[in-house]
Amino acid sequence: MAAPQVSSGEHEQWSSRIGFLMAAVGSSVGLGNLWRFSAEAGQNGGGAFVLVYLLCVAFIGIPVLMSEYVIGRGSAKASAVQSVVDLADQSGVSRQWSLMAWIGMIAAFMVVCFYSSVAGWVLAYIPKFLFGAFNGQDPKAIAAQFGTLISDPMAVLPYFTAFVILTTWLVSRGVNRGIEWASTFLMPLFFILLAALAIYSLVSGFSTQVEIDGKTVNAGAYALTWLFQPDFAKINPSVVTSALGQAFFSIGIGSAIMITYGSYLQHGVNIPKSAGIVALADTGVALIAGMAIFPIVFAHGLSPTAGAGLFFQTLPVALVSAPGGQYIGTAFFLLAIFAAVTSSISLLEVSVAWVIDKTKSSRFVASWGLGLLMWGVGLGTVYSQKFFGFLDKTTGTLMLPISGLMVVLFVGWRLNKAVLAKELEGTSPVAIFLLMFLVRFVAPAAVAIILVSGIFERYLGITLFG
Repeated sequence: MAAPQVSSGEHEQWSSRIGFLMAAVGSSVGLGNLWRFSAEAGQNGGGAFVLVYLLCVAFIGIPVLMSEYVIGRGSAKASAVQSVVDLADQSGVSRQWSLMAWIGMIAAFMVVCFYSSVAGWVLAYIPKFLFGAFNGQDPKAIAAQFGTLISDPMAVLPYFTAFVILTTWLVSRGVNRGIEWASTFLMPLFFILLAALAIYSLVSGFSTQVEIDGKTVNAGAYALTWLFQPDFAKINPSVVTSALGQAFFSIGIGSAIMITYGSYLQHGVNIPKSAGIVALADTGVALIAGMAIFPIVFAHGLSPTAGAGLFFQTLPVALVSAPGGQYIGTAFFLLAIFAAVTSSISLLEVSVAWVIDKTKSSRFVASWGLGLLMWGVGLGTVYSQKFFGFLDKTTGTLMLPISGLMVVLFVGWRLNKAVLAKELEGTSPVAIFLLMFLVRFVAPAAVAIILVSGIFERYLGITLFG
């Protein structure tokens, strides 16, 4: 998640529409598409989860993403909180609407804290590949290495700390040109490598016969069926809530990031089209990641319900088996770290921009102060998987949906119509009508229902709607 430098008295913009799109795609495409998507799909019924996820992206994700861009560019304030305050004043409504940005900003900070732990796991795998720690081992032995890693906080701590320092350093420097330029070159390389891995995984899967549930099946065909043919009986409030949480987490909405991004966006860039492109690219990467991971899962008799371990257990199996896999694996996890860094920068940038705006402190002081706090909170997720799960569940189930709900209600019903018309200029009347129908009616209703059912399901143990 790339973010331009913002300092006192200075407000930069993306250098071009392509630069913005690449940075925004780099913002969305991260470990959430690889580690989290495979974990959520595996634990929530495969195709059932994917179907609901796609619907959430199309009918909720894109409208919320578009709305956040509108808020950011409509105000053009670096701080997401100040952007909402400014537009509330322009619209003659209460400044209390800034609560959406507060919730999003706090959620973004919570996410970057546990996200840094996952990035630490990824960093730890780079020397494992580089020095051949997986060579000659069977899938079960490779899987055991992941369990050993996460159960040893002292082994993760140096990598976690290094990632936090890297993230903080980049934010403290200002990353307009550096990250935007890097995204333009490295994200396509990441996509190409992931696509190549998916092709290898599918080819290997289609050449492998395995026994599942007492039947001999083709691993590749079974994986595609499992991933893309939904079992509607598996769709329940918990699956729907997980899919919405993944859509919000992966695209980066509900966390005030895209409001901040919108503030750096030049007029003349079509917001609805840009939102669609970013969401489509993000979703495509997630689906390709699924096709890279699950054929290996079934071909080697691994469980798709392994959770976060899928990314760290199955990818090494595929990469080590490939010609030159030791070095391909090293390159892949290096690119995964780049994707993680571009995400973590944006997550941290939201609160850094607010501190700079509120206190008029230097970017250096704001970045390193919050970086130290991020390290302290993140340390808890390194030492406690329960705390890790708490942050993940709280942000995904509660905070991101609440912030997203407030965003669409504000843009759909309270935002000054002149501001809205200006930000959607260049979009056809039919497209505006359809988008605003989603923003005003579909997205709020869907998010509200899913939010309530998720609270009952995950916190009260009560299943609504069946």
